[in-house]
Amino acid sequence: MKYSKATNYALHTMVYLILAPKGNAVGVEQLAKTQDLSPTYLSKILTKLVKAGLIESNPGVNGGYSILKRARTISFLDVIQAIEGQTTLFSCSLEHDELSRNDDCLIEQVMAEARQR
Repeated sequence: MKYSKATNYALHTMVYLILAPKGNAVGVEQLAKTQDLSPTYLSKILTKLVKAGLIESNPGVNGGYSILKRARTISFLDVIQAIEGQTTLFSCSLEHDELSRNDDCLIEQVMAEARQR
C-alpha cells in the first residue's frame, strides 16, 4: 500500500520529535529544513498531528512542537490515520456471491480483525 507524501513527511517528523531532547520544542522552520520542505506545507501536516493528539504546539518565541504522548505508545498506524484518515485497509470488490457468507466479504473481515489488533 502506498501512502501520500504528507504521510511520509509526518512519519519522519514524528521520528525527529521523538528523538529530540525531552522538554525542547522544535520549531516548524527547523523541522521543515530537515526534510527540505516548505514550512507552510509542513504546518498543515503538523496541524493534523496536533488534532490527532500525537504532538502539541507550544506558542511563543521559544515555542514549537513536541511529542504529547509517550513515544512507545505512538504507532505508525496512529500517524498514518492522522494524515490519511480512518480509512479501511481493504475494500471488497466482489459482489455477494459464493465467496461471500452472510453478505460479508471474508477477506474484508480478516483485514478488519488485523486492523483492530
